[in-house]
Amino acid sequence: MGKKRFLEFKQNNPNLSNTVLSDTLKSMEKNELIEKRVSEQSTEYYLTKRGLRLNRILYELAAFGLDELECGEDGDLEIINMFKDYYANLLGISD
Repeated sequence: MGKKRFLEFKQNNPNLSNTVLSDTLKSMEKNELIEKRVSEQSTEYYLTKRGLRLNRILYELAAFGLDELECGEDGDLEIINMFKDYYANLLGISD
């Protein structure tokens, strides 16, 4: 589930400099949002419990914003639900 390695993050965001990505990961680690696990083969990053909780909060804020939109088209509700399902799956959020 999700990206775990520096190179995967870089491939997903090719315009992001290595320095910015590295600084971001270090900051997230310092704030206990991610944990860095180093082995002989690779270095991987994992969300901590705190990071997972933050994911949930960000998802709920986005979902709240979508729910509060005044939708003019019948198809908007379907798009909103697709968005919420996609991000819930991406972030590993279940009810």
